[in-house]
Parts: sequence; C-alpha cells; structure tokens
Amino acid sequence: MAKHVLTLYNSLSRTEEPFKPLKKGKVSLYSCGPTVYNQAHLGNLRTYLFNDVLKRSLQYLGYTVTQVMNMTDVDDKTIKASQAQGIPLRALTRKYEDLFLADLTALNILHPTHITRATEYIPEMITLIETLIKKKYAYKAQDGIYFSIAKSKNYGKLANLDKQKKSQERIKGDEYDKQHAHDFALWKFHMPEDGDVVWPAAFGPGRPGWHIECSAMSMKLLGTSFDIHTGAIDLLFPHHTNEIAQSEAATGKKFVHYWLHGGFLTMKEGKMSKSLGNIHTLPELITQGYLPAHYRYLCLQTHYRSSLQFSFENLEAAKQAYERVKRKIIELKATTHKGADKTKDYQTQFTSTLQNDINIPAALQVFLKTLDDISFNSQKRLALLEHFDEVLGLEVKNMKEEKVTVPKAVQALVQAREEARATKQWAEADILRTRIKEAGFILTDTSQGPKVEKI
Repeated sequence: MAKHVLTLYNSLSRTEEPFKPLKKGKVSLYSCGPTVYNQAHLGNLRTYLFNDVLKRSLQYLGYTVTQVMNMTDVDDKTIKASQAQGIPLRALTRKYEDLFLADLTALNILHPTHITRATEYIPEMITLIETLIKKKYAYKAQDGIYFSIAKSKNYGKLANLDKQKKSQERIKGDEYDKQHAHDFALWKFHMPEDGDVVWPAAFGPGRPGWHIECSAMSMKLLGTSFDIHTGAIDLLFPHHTNEIAQSEAATGKKFVHYWLHGGFLTMKEGKMSKSLGNIHTLPELITQGYLPAHYRYLCLQTHYRSSLQFSFENLEAAKQAYERVKRKIIELKATTHKGADKTKDYQTQFTSTLQNDINIPAALQVFLKTLDDISFNSQKRLALLEHFDEVLGLEVKNMKEEKVTVPKAVQALVQAREEARATKQWAEADILRTRIKEAGFILTDTSQGPKVEKI
C-alpha cells in the first residue's frame, strides 16, 4: 500500500496533480518502446532512463507497479530496413530488440513487467479496428482503413491544438497519413513494396498503422482505462493524441489518467535524432572509455521534463562526479564510525523530492548530502544510501575496489604522461592519454595520483 502522497505533471491538464491510482496501492503504467530497426541512440535511452526512475520512485513510495512496454516491430521503417539489409523482418527486429535490451541492462534499467511485440497482437488490433468501423469512427479508403478525427470528441486535447490547424501540420509530419490530411491510418492495405509482411483481415489484408498498435497492446494488458502513459515529448502529437482518439472512441471511457512526457536530449545544433544524423550510441561511449553508469549519472542530474544538452564535456564531468561518489562509497564501506542516526531526517528529505513530480536531481543532492555527512553513523548511512539507490540505480551495493593488472607498457605510458603534465606539455599528455585508452584502459586523475581502470 502506498505510504506517501505524490504529485505528477500531467500533460493532459498541463498542471501538477495529486496522483490517485485507479486501484489503491497499484499503478498501471504503459511506456512507449522503441521501433526496432536500428541501434537505439542516447536520446532514445534518456527516455527509458526517465521511465526507469519513474517506476523505481513509485515502488520506493510503496506502490506495486505493472509496467508494459511495446516493441514496434512492424511499420514503414522496419520493413524498409529489412529490405535494405536483405533479411526477413523478424530477423531484423529481433536483432535490434536484443541490442536495445542489452543497452537497458547495461544502464541498470529495470525491465518492464511485460514487453509486447506489435506482431504478436495483430488479432487485438483487428478487433479494435472492427469496433471503430462499427461505431462509424473509421472508414475504408483505397489504401487502408482510416480514423475520422472529425467524429472524435475533443480531438487534440492532449496537444492543445484545434482540428483545423492540426490537419495542416499532419500532412507534413505524420508519415502514415500521406494522402489524408485530416485522418490517420488504422490499417494499411498490402502493397507490393511490403513483400511478405501481411496479415488477413475481413476489411482487407495488410498491416496495422503505428498508432493502433499501442492502443491495442496497452488495453489488452492494462485494461480500457489505466493510470500512466509515458513517452518522449515528440510523441505527444501525433502518436499519443491519436491513441486517445481511437481508444476513447472504441470504449467510451477515459483512456489514460496521467500523461508524462520526457524532454529531449539535444546537441548544440538541436535534438539528437537519426534523421539529423547527429546520434551517439551507448556502445560508442564505451569504446571511448565511458561506462554506462556515467551516462546514467549525467541524466540523473536533469529533471525528466527538461531538455538535456549532450556533449562529451558534460559527460566527462558526470564521469568524474560518479567516480568521486564511487570512491566515497568504497571508503564508507571500510568505515566503522558510530555517529548519530540521521536516517529519518534524510529519508524525509529524499521522499519529498520524489513526491514533487519525481525530482531526481533534488533526490541526488539529498543522496550526496547524506554521503558526505561524516557525523552520521557509517553503517546506518550506508544502509540508507543503498535504500536511496533503489531509485537512483547507481548500484551502490556492487561498488568495490577493483584490482586491475596494468601491463608494463601501459604503466610506462602513464608515467610518461605524468612527466609531460609536470612539465606542462599538455598536448603530449593528451596524446599519451589517448594511447592509454587505445590500449584498453581508462585514466582518471585523482588527488592521490592517476587511477588506471580497464575499459
């Protein structure tokens, strides 16, 4: 049973609201997952880190969370990618699904209760479309089945946009609605370019549109009305807007009670995205000497609704901050100081940050303040930090001194770099750091001297 009051910023009302789940002490949560046609980039992963700290926070506050996340494994992008690579759709999507799940594990993101693939819920999608046709919200066109937004009550309320304005934007932005400015595709009839990607349906063989997939899967597992739906801010329109329209038209019930949207990860030139070609991936960071935990720490420092600008300078700063935390935790584990018990005070502070729209940056500050309070009994302090880490996910329990065998050749490079630094030959020192990294080691400068770790 939930023990604490929580307020969340609801995109639907554009205000912070007290959170009241449909079932006391239980939360039904749907998180829009990836389209598995390519490696997830850091911007994508920031959204899943937001989902993770939300889920962890809810659990910390005493709720039981049922989380569903989908895999979009059939759409225009996945079909084009499978054809371009010359492999079956299933083989392509499973390949990128596995890479995505590996990224989640590396970032210590808790896996959802249920992971759903769109291709495994086609019957539910067809049934939902049939309901919309029967209720006259959907109609048959030459190339598919479309939803009529003119018949949808309060269409666009989530995006706060009127129908006429939105119809003009839709034709530019929604790749599923190319021939219908006002309406969106529920089902796309089979075309030669689709190859063997086709399912039978009474209204015509074909494949689902993107929007219908999430409605069918979420309602199948969470019910026709559920508590929270999450996603990146760019999904607010058209995807989430269309989910609301088709779901509420089919059921006559409120689809989702709280809509939470995460901010973008940006570069200096704007949003990080595949279409702009300015992406970075987690494996790329690892090859450059960073740990997934360093990226997680970077994301924890910014509120989920705010934009976060990515740069390697920012990542380096997050790395240094994380490594300081790790050293302090290791030192604390070896300490037996019998100071005061401040558990209740710090726990109250930490809980209040979560209650305030999941304010993880503030929670992190409470964590750091607790860590640095040397008057706090060391064993109780460590126990509390481990409890806080159930939200932060920094793996405090696993932090320990790692024994690294450094080859003599690398030791010589480290020594040469120290001599270059001593004589202020900074360019030479940078070259030597790069050679150390190429040899498979990370070099961190500390007050006790250089620390060498294996990548």
